[in-house]
Amino acid sequence: MKRRTWNKDQWQIQSMIIPSIIFLVVFAYLPMYGVIIAFKEYNIFSTMASAEWVGLKYFKEFFNDPALWGILKNTISINGLGLLFAFPAPIILALMLNELYSNRLKKVAQTISYLPHFLSWVIFGGILLEILAPGGLFSDLAEWLGMSSEPINFMAKGSYFYGIFTISSIVKNVGFGSIIYVAAISGVDQQLYEAATVDGCNRLQKIWYITLPCIMGTIVIMFIFQISAILNTGYEQIILLQNPLNLSFSETIDTYVYKVGIKQSRLSYATAVGILKSVVSVGLMLIANKLSKKCVGKGLF
Repeated sequence: MKRRTWNKDQWQIQSMIIPSIIFLVVFAYLPMYGVIIAFKEYNIFSTMASAEWVGLKYFKEFFNDPALWGILKNTISINGLGLLFAFPAPIILALMLNELYSNRLKKVAQTISYLPHFLSWVIFGGILLEILAPGGLFSDLAEWLGMSSEPINFMAKGSYFYGIFTISSIVKNVGFGSIIYVAAISGVDQQLYEAATVDGCNRLQKIWYITLPCIMGTIVIMFIFQISAILNTGYEQIILLQNPLNLSFSETIDTYVYKVGIKQSRLSYATAVGILKSVVSVGLMLIANKLSKKCVGKGLF
C-alpha cells in the first residue's frame, strides 16, 4: 500500500487545517496540564507548581463520600432514560419526515421541531417552570380532567424529576438531533426504494429493510457516543430545574462537581471527580465500540 505524503501541489488547501490544529492545541491540549491539581493541594492563592503534592487523596475522598451512590444513581437513571427514549426520538422523527411527500410540509415540520433547540435553557427552563407550577397549564389541566382536586406543584415532587428531565430534553433537542439522520437518509440510493415498490413492499417494510440498514452506521456511531456520555448530564438544565424539594433526585455528578468546585472552591477535589468521569467515559466508549463491531459489524474505529 502506497504511503500518503504531503502533496506540494495542494499546499494551499492542505494548509487550511492549520488553524484547526492550533485551536485544538491551545484550547484542548495545553489546558490538560491543569489536571495536575487533582493530585495537589491547590487553591487560587498558589500556583500549580508550588502546591503540595497529595497523590490520590481526593480520589479516595470521593469514593468515601456518602453522597456518591445517590448522585451516581441519579446520573445513571437520567442517562438510562435518555438512552431508552431520547436516543431513538431523533431517528423516529427523521423517518417520519422522510415519509412526507410534500416538501413544503416537510420544511415547516423541520422548522417547528428545530426551534426549541435555539432557545437557551434559561428561557426554555423558565417556560417549563411556569407551565409546571401550581396554577400552571399542566396543573389546571390535571384539575380539569379530574386527576387532582388541588393545584399540583410538579417540581416539588422529586419522583417526577426523571420524567420531566427526559421529556424536556426530547422536546428541546429532538429536531436538531434529527438533522444528522435526515442527512444520512438522503444518501440512500433511491433505486432501492423503486425496486422495493416493484416487489410490493409497503412503507413500513421499506423503512425496516432499506432505510434503517442503510443508516445503521450512523446510528451505531451516535449510540457509541451516547454510551460514552452516560455519566454526563450537563448542569445547566438540571440547575434550572433543581430545588431543595427534588434535590435527592436531581443531584448528578455534573451538578455535584459544579457546587463543590465553584461554590466551595474545592478545585482539586472537583478536578479529581472530573478525571474519574472522563476515564470511565473513555472505557465505556471502547467497550461499546468493541461490542457494536462484534454484534452489527460496525463501529467508531
